[in-house]
Amino acid sequence: MHISEGVLTAPVLIGGAALTAAGTAVGLKKLDYDRIMTVSLLSAAFFVASLIHVPVGPGSVHLLLGGLLGLILGWGAFPAIVVALLLQAVFFQYGGMVVLGVNGLNIAGPAVLCGLVLARWLKGSRKERMAAGFLAGFCSMFLSALLMAGALFLSDQGFLRAAGLLLASHLPVMFIEGVITMFVVGFLARVQPEILSLDT
Repeated sequence: MHISEGVLTAPVLIGGAALTAAGTAVGLKKLDYDRIMTVSLLSAAFFVASLIHVPVGPGSVHLLLGGLLGLILGWGAFPAIVVALLLQAVFFQYGGMVVLGVNGLNIAGPAVLCGLVLARWLKGSRKERMAAGFLAGFCSMFLSALLMAGALFLSDQGFLRAAGLLLASHLPVMFIEGVITMFVVGFLARVQPEILSLDT
């Protein structure tokens, strides 16, 4: 899911950096500082999950847990994900500093969007919570893969085939991510409902 350096054109890099900076600024402004520990734990979970990847064709597939971060943190998912991506770039040369903005947008943007749309379902019935968890995991991964493919295509139309292959290779991971997020949401609703901002 991480795009490497030297692939994208300057307009795509600048646009991604600007949007990520804006999203991170909003996330920091809306961040409840009483939840710093939760943000840190979820950032660490994203850091670890996205480091374990399986090579497929010209890229690799891995879990993101973006939907989970979006459901729990909302806009706070932007700084949590950007910090994890920054540490991956610094310590493991995974992704890169120049593409940090685009990678941040590709992963955090869908996470926040899914969180904003589906978070209200968490206060519904158990089935609604499970559906919210699955859809957040699946759709966040799908939109991230779609944005990644779009960034490659906008940089060079010759990447169209590779972008399609990368999108298709993420389909199984979308289902896995949806199932994992669904079970984590169900577990948290039982043992620590306050982390999901549930009253019960």
